[in-house]
Amino acid sequence: MNVPSRLIAGALLLAAPVAFAQSATANATATILTAISLAKNTDLVFGNISPTGSAGTVVMSATGTRTPTNVTLASGTFSAASFTATGTGSQTFTITPDSSATLSDGASHTMSVDTFLTSAGAGTLSSGTQTFTLGGTLHVGASQVAGSYTGTFNVTVAYN
Repeated sequence: MNVPSRLIAGALLLAAPVAFAQSATANATATILTAISLAKNTDLVFGNISPTGSAGTVVMSATGTRTPTNVTLASGTFSAASFTATGTGSQTFTITPDSSATLSDGASHTMSVDTFLTSAGAGTLSSGTQTFTLGGTLHVGASQVAGSYTGTFNVTVAYN
């Protein structure tokens, strides 16, 4: 039997699976934010303190109020620290202070600061900036040696 080649070609076309390729297009996007920055406006100043024979503390609230325990507060200047974060507007960010800091009189006498308290904890750069304040707890030793004590601590801000 002699089958015409056209019939064979037609049968092959009908028997072969037909695949239809499909494609879609997607966009790739990225938003580059302005680098977040932080500037110190004022230092954390615990002020003038008179120790007693017992160890004590001075808690500086983020609003700048001092609360003493086993120490006497004397008149003078005191303040919570103040910072301004700057970056891309409407972005949220976190505030992370060091866990502690050491203040020294330049000799061998020290005090520590910890339990830093922020007025915000986190914030939103509503117009590209936000100012926040920070306090903490100063640990004064029993009969702490008189002098001017200084030290530094870091505060880090980062976008969420």
